[in-house]
Amino acid sequence: MQRLFSIVFLYAFISAGALMAAESPIGKWNTIDEKSGKVTSVVEVYDQGGKLFGKITSLPEPNDAQGKPKTCTACTGADKNQPIIGLVIVKDLSLKGDRYKDGTLLDPDDGKIYKGEVWSEDGKLKVRGYLGFFFRTQTWLRGK
Repeated sequence: MQRLFSIVFLYAFISAGALMAAESPIGKWNTIDEKSGKVTSVVEVYDQGGKLFGKITSLPEPNDAQGKPKTCTACTGADKNQPIIGLVIVKDLSLKGDRYKDGTLLDPDDGKIYKGEVWSEDGKLKVRGYLGFFFRTQTWLRGK
C-alpha cells in the first residue's frame, strides 16, 4: 500500500511540474516584421477578469514625420485616431485547452479586426488571426 501511495504521489508531482512548466503568455512580447526580422512593437499581454488582453507599450519609431505620436488612422469605432502606444490589440481571449481563443485581434496597420487565438510554443508566442477560413500566424518573441 505504501508503495502504491509513493507511485501515485510521484506521478502527481511529475504531472504538476509539467503543468507549471507550460509557459504563460502573460508578459511583454516583441512583434517581428516577417520580411526584415526587426521588432515592430512591444505588446504587453495581461489577464483581466480571466481573459487575455494585450496592448502596445512601445514602438521603435513612436512618432510620425511631424513629431506627433502615431495614431491608428485606419481603425474604426472607439480606436479611430487613438495613439498606437496604449492601443489594446488583443481582446477577450479565453483559455480553451492549451490555447486562448474566442477573442479578437486588431491590426493597427489596416484597422481590421480578426477572430484570434494565441498559444505558447517553444518559448515563443504564436498569434493567429482568422478571416473566414483563412488565417495567418505570427511569432512573437519574449521581451525584456
